[in-house]
Amino acid sequence: MSKNPYDILGVNKTASDDEIKAAYRKLAKKHHPDLNPDDKSAEEKFKDISAAYVFLKDKEKRAAFDSGKIDAEGKPQWADEAHAGSGGDRQYYRDFAGEPGGERYYYSSSNINPEDLGGIFGEMFGGRTSGASFKDRFQQQQSGDAHYRLNIDFMEAALGAKKQVTMPDSKGLRVTIVEGVKEGQKLRLKGKGKKLPDGRQGDAYVEIHILPHKLFMRKLNDIYTVVPIGINEAILGDTIEIETIHGPVKIKIPKRTDSGKRFRLKGKGIKGGNHYVDVHIVMPDKIDEDLEKTMNDWAEKHDYNPRKEKWKESA
Repeated sequence: MSKNPYDILGVNKTASDDEIKAAYRKLAKKHHPDLNPDDKSAEEKFKDISAAYVFLKDKEKRAAFDSGKIDAEGKPQWADEAHAGSGGDRQYYRDFAGEPGGERYYYSSSNINPEDLGGIFGEMFGGRTSGASFKDRFQQQQSGDAHYRLNIDFMEAALGAKKQVTMPDSKGLRVTIVEGVKEGQKLRLKGKGKKLPDGRQGDAYVEIHILPHKLFMRKLNDIYTVVPIGINEAILGDTIEIETIHGPVKIKIPKRTDSGKRFRLKGKGIKGGNHYVDVHIVMPDKIDEDLEKTMNDWAEKHDYNPRKEKWKESA
């Protein structure tokens, strides 16, 4: 990288770290080799952009470059021959130009923090590639492996499914979702990656992400739901129907059921797990005169205060 790193990223010398990072992400997304196959110029631009970002992210190198002590390749800039022999600037030579104990700047994919690039791949592939696999994506040039992200419905994850999906390179893949697949689990599709020049075929790795459900919450292989019941059902008891991942099931609500009481439906979760139902008493939208009169009459006859006993110790 011999060009000015600020010019490469299109930012001013006074740009903040966040501005430099934003400019880098925008340009890296535009020129990334995966989006410009067989375009050598895009690949070279991407390398220059990455090198410029790595250079400016290093606060010591950036400060030395800004003060004119090193150039864009990390080489020292001497004012004159006498200056070149001074002890202080010899230290910069060791630090930046590769003398014993020093390190000359060079570009490589390992210079880049995967966290800096996670968002780029999320934007390029609609969230189908995680930032944690950035290094793997560079290594695809050697291995031919392809990494994708697939969003699936809650019920597909719970019960299993077969899906025909189209990947960013327009390749159609048949993916089998096994029953009880977990969030973040990776599925390996052997031989479904990129074809290398020597004829070898890489593998495709599909990272699963499960969309939330409006009723169900999952913990391991157990399912949890919150079900509303009326005050009449809580007081008098009743049999109600609720939804499970295996279909509707009826449960019995005993008389005098408290709000928050939990019921267990054995084996109604994922792969033999349980389904837990928490009931919550919900007031009617409108309290009519009959209900109000009934409750007033009952209150006058009974000295009932649920806090008196249950909160006695804490009081």
